Amino acid sequence: MTKAQNNISTDQSTLLALKSHITTDPQNILVNWSTTTSICNWVGVTCGACHLRVAFLNLSYMGPTGTIPPHLGNLSFLVGLCLRYNSFHGTLPQELSYLHRLNLISFGYNNFMGTNPS
Repeated sequence: MTKAQNNISTDQSTLLALKSHITTDPQNILVNWSTTTSICNWVGVTCGACHLRVAFLNLSYMGPTGTIPPHLGNLSFLVGLCLRYNSFHGTLPQELSYLHRLNLISFGYNNFMGTNPS
């Protein structure tokens, strides 16, 4: 397995972990989040043109209910994370602080509690 394949596999595993933490998906947005579809074609996922890694995750207004797993800290090329207007709950994992490229984050209108990771 090449390094690029390994990295995209990490991104895929990370997003499948997020999917497993979603208990309700009223709009069936995650139906194509499977190993039979390239993650760059998954609903809400945008990959970078050069590195073909997950650069943006936008599930805003899509209605899922669930929690955010610590695995999300593995999306090392993520620059944007938008989850606003959904029913996510619980605490935000400290592992989000690993996302050093992240420059856009929008979690408003969910049910998170606790403090934001630094």
